[in-house]
Amino acid sequence: MAKSPTSSTTMTGAEIRQTFLEFYAARGHAIKLSASLVPEDPTVLLTIAGMLPFKPIFLGQRPADVDRATTSQKCIRTNDIENVGRTARHHTFFEMLGNFSFGDYFKEQAIAWAWELSTEVFKLPADRLIVSVFREDDDAFAIWRDQIGIPAHRIQRMDEADNFWTSGPTGPCGPCSEIYYDFHPELGDDKIDLEDDSRFIEFYNLVFMQYNRDAEGNLTPLQNQNIDTGLGLERMAQILQQVPNNYETDLILPIIDAAAGLAGLDYGKSDEKTKVSLKVIGDHVRAVVHMIADGITASNVGRGYILRRLIRRVVRHGRLIGIEGAFISKVAESAIQLAEEPFPNTRQREVQIKAELDREESRFLETLERGEKLLADILKREGQSKTQQISGTDAFVLYDTYGFPLELTQEIAEEQGLTVDADGFETAMEEQRQRSKDAHETIDLTVQGSLDSLAEHIHSTEFLGYKDTTSASKVEALLVGGKSVDRIEAGQEGQVVLNQTPFYAESGGQVGDRGYLSGDDLLIRVHDVKKDGDFFVHFGRVERGALAVGDQVTAQIDRACRRRAQANHTATHLLQAALKKLVDPDISQAGSLVAFDRLRFDFNCPRALTADEVQQVEEQVNSWIAEGHHGEITVMALEEAKAKGAIAMFGEKYSAEVRVIDFPGVSMELCGGTHVSNTAEIGLFKIISEAGVASGTRRIEAVAGPAVLEYLNVRDAVVRDLSDRFKAKPEELSDRVTTLQTDLKTAQKELEALKSELAVLKSDQLLANAEAVGSLKVIVAELEGVSAEALKTAAERLLQKLGAGAVVLGSVPEPEKVSLVAAFSPEVIEQKLQAGKFIGGIAKLTGGGGGGRPNLAQAGGRDASKLPEALASAKAQLLETLV
Repeated sequence: MAKSPTSSTTMTGAEIRQTFLEFYAARGHAIKLSASLVPEDPTVLLTIAGMLPFKPIFLGQRPADVDRATTSQKCIRTNDIENVGRTARHHTFFEMLGNFSFGDYFKEQAIAWAWELSTEVFKLPADRLIVSVFREDDDAFAIWRDQIGIPAHRIQRMDEADNFWTSGPTGPCGPCSEIYYDFHPELGDDKIDLEDDSRFIEFYNLVFMQYNRDAEGNLTPLQNQNIDTGLGLERMAQILQQVPNNYETDLILPIIDAAAGLAGLDYGKSDEKTKVSLKVIGDHVRAVVHMIADGITASNVGRGYILRRLIRRVVRHGRLIGIEGAFISKVAESAIQLAEEPFPNTRQREVQIKAELDREESRFLETLERGEKLLADILKREGQSKTQQISGTDAFVLYDTYGFPLELTQEIAEEQGLTVDADGFETAMEEQRQRSKDAHETIDLTVQGSLDSLAEHIHSTEFLGYKDTTSASKVEALLVGGKSVDRIEAGQEGQVVLNQTPFYAESGGQVGDRGYLSGDDLLIRVHDVKKDGDFFVHFGRVERGALAVGDQVTAQIDRACRRRAQANHTATHLLQAALKKLVDPDISQAGSLVAFDRLRFDFNCPRALTADEVQQVEEQVNSWIAEGHHGEITVMALEEAKAKGAIAMFGEKYSAEVRVIDFPGVSMELCGGTHVSNTAEIGLFKIISEAGVASGTRRIEAVAGPAVLEYLNVRDAVVRDLSDRFKAKPEELSDRVTTLQTDLKTAQKELEALKSELAVLKSDQLLANAEAVGSLKVIVAELEGVSAEALKTAAERLLQKLGAGAVVLGSVPEPEKVSLVAAFSPEVIEQKLQAGKFIGGIAKLTGGGGGGRPNLAQAGGRDASKLPEALASAKAQLLETLV
């Protein structure tokens, strides 16, 4: 029995977590460690619910190793990111305490334990608890009323949108029941509105997974009835610690206080706007620490983009409360201290966490400076418009690309007498929010609509491809356009599921095999193979004949393609070993692609490789190839493989038994792909490029085997062509190109000098047209086709000959480009005219801007048709101002 707290106000977050786990452990539940935030499920970017690690069990794809389990699962959700810090309970990172039954106990026991835990262990007063059930779930209603003893009027029947859990359009689903805490019981039971989150907080959700929904929406009972529950740790902490929101619990407040200290603030005495920023920092720093600890690095795609976006929001809110310079890694120390006991990898990866945060923060601070310049340009442009308003689109670009919150844009705009189209901003924000939600926040428990419905009636696919390249196979299922069919015929594209196959299905970065399915007067060209659960799906086109479910076929892979894939896959293993040996032993794989014609290897490294390092890595790989190392492939226990030094991809999930690819003395990795039996079979290896793909992530692209010869043939053809054009030997090409570049630069300088001389000659003709204004003279004119540099030379020369006065010249050196220059003598400047400010204002009339010194300044524009108008304005202003 878990130890009951003596007072609800004394339970820390750590005590709540441990109390929950011990309560269910005492009732036969195995305590499982939290899964990584990087899920096994490829349809979800991040672990967004406590049940996600158990998805294969709920689907029946994998047997449960225990009947009951309990976890404290770390989760990330970003679909409500704009509410973080503004409401009492929205977070990006949170812990979900859960108890799960895999076909063991069901509603009656789940409800009884949830009530016992809430009222007897956590000591929540029964008269402060309200329960909701699905409107049609009479069983749950009766259990709460008759067995638990809750008055019927305190059991709310809710619609499907609130109290019926679904994984998607099809798949396991069921009604749920939720427990709410009432902060204001003095308001009575007459008008209970569970949507009123100022009064009620839902802290425990019990899902009764008892149905399967098919494509037509029909519900059928599952063979095994499962329990999936979730109790929000942060929400229970708010209740038991009697604080006004989740942020002021001991789970987050120390992080907030650390940020406040750096800003010289006291959270408790701060205004609401400042508190919002501090809460955002507290929440997001917690999230990014755990994301990096689980192997995620910042990038512009996928979960890496989510990490980058959260870090940038922290930087923005830090600036809003007055923190200058880098600070996140300092605040992160507080988050690591809070997390290191329940999640030891946060402290173990402290160096990597802080290094990633420092890199991203430094990069973004530079981006913010560019954003401030863009905002300045927008203010100048919008200030000339009739609307006197910054568009919602511009405001959103500033927010999304450069990190400017709307409030900051509004504040700066107001200083300039402008407003911001907030409605337009919100429209753009909502469009992005919906895209993010649609793309990332759905737990899809369906395998594939049709395969899901067929799963109970067909055999899973047995993979024979490690040893065989051909097999006699039976057709288990056929699909066209994702829908199950009985037959496909010549000319049709379809998907074929076999009982056994030699075809490798795309996984681990390696592409699926190509080949053929054949039979009597039948030929299907297979162009790709993917794995969906336990089924290998062969994508192909019927070239001849017809195929029906139940038919026998011969499955034959394209051996040449397989050999190419094997060479490239083994080459990636050798490449990683060479990088670790020659560049940095801490380098780890961040992704890969093994195709038939090339390979790509992404790896974590904070800097670019030098040209010498790239060459040394290539030479090392080719040396291992030439030495002919024999490969050994074994299946062993995961812990045994790790003990032997086998390299595992960080964040990847492995089963209890793993396949180990070992080239003794060179490389040992956990891998399910296909490989050469001896490195000599690869032939050659050539690195094509090395570049950065994200902060802290590098990418090498290379070719191996026959693809090297193809690559070199293309390059040889280019070299031969250049040799013919330049009448030089291949080894002389570099010097010849250098000579041509030097000659070109010299010619360009000579041409520019000639243009300047021509501009001066043209400008001399303008002296006769100078207009007198008192003791001063003014020249305003256009010089056709003169470059900006030549225009400047002409203006300086004119002013020298003119003496006291002002010269303004304009030109259109190329289409859609305007050049302007102003040269003012000291006598003009004394009359409070400065060339920089003057020409900048004139340039705006051509859709541009610019500036410079008081005596000489240049500007540019985009609208050449406006140049005559701009010069006329310049002349009018000079004649009116000068005396």
